[in-house]
Amino acid sequence: MDDIAKQAHQGSVAAIIQMLNQQLADDRVRTRAVFAEGVLHLLCEAPVVEPLERSVLVNHIQKILEDIAPRNIRRVNINSRIVQEQQLLWLEEISRNPDHLLWSQEIVLSKPNLLQQWIKAFKSPKVEPKKKTQLPQVSFRKVKQNPRFQRRFVSGISVLVLLLLAGWFVYDRLIPTLNASTTPQEPTPPPTPVSPSPTTPSTTATPSDPFTEAVRLAIEADAEGKTANTAAQWLDIAARWEKASTLMSSVNPDHPRYDIAQDRVILYRQNSQLAQQQAKQRQSQ
Repeated sequence: MDDIAKQAHQGSVAAIIQMLNQQLADDRVRTRAVFAEGVLHLLCEAPVVEPLERSVLVNHIQKILEDIAPRNIRRVNINSRIVQEQQLLWLEEISRNPDHLLWSQEIVLSKPNLLQQWIKAFKSPKVEPKKKTQLPQVSFRKVKQNPRFQRRFVSGISVLVLLLLAGWFVYDRLIPTLNASTTPQEPTPPPTPVSPSPTTPSTTATPSDPFTEAVRLAIEADAEGKTANTAAQWLDIAARWEKASTLMSSVNPDHPRYDIAQDRVILYRQNSQLAQQQAKQRQSQ
């Protein structure tokens, strides 16, 4: 729990979700979260309306998040609805159909004061530094007077001088010759992008933008999951979710949506496992 709390304080969305779900479990409220464009989007779901009462739930969540004090997270958009298991891409879904929500409210977390930060730092366990091993001390004067040491010292200096002379010769003679013989090459034109056909299998090479391709596969898998009936169809959906998770894991850290991609790696893999369970149920039937 201490490790999860530290990760949540560092800004890990997965750790924040885990802490929220643990503290809201008695109210049968489940949360999901996505950090996008500087805002932490929360979705609160429950089987009935009573636990989702707006004023109580907003105050509870704000208190939990302010106790966590996640770094670089100040704006939080809280959304609530009755639980809907079939809608996996919930952020896109509520953006397209906000009328399906019970309510939505954005809050701003207050920054912890210096006293609270000092108390948290004092309570965190400290790791004792390892004791350094004391090495036996040898007098340099005795080593210097050793004849073997003198011979090895002179030999080392001679080898060092020879290496410096050889390096200067290579730099002065060979490098200009190589530069003179090297001709500039024309840049290879980039390949013409080919739009994938609807029947193109998902096991192709990694695209230039794996995030966009992963979102496309996730939307297709989500749409097919609403009409799938056979085990073969569910296995194909599971493969699409798994491919989308793999693409999200390959997103470059410099990508503007890298944090979202890291969260969706786990989400898409869970969706693949759910689809595999559906396939097993169809096979047993």
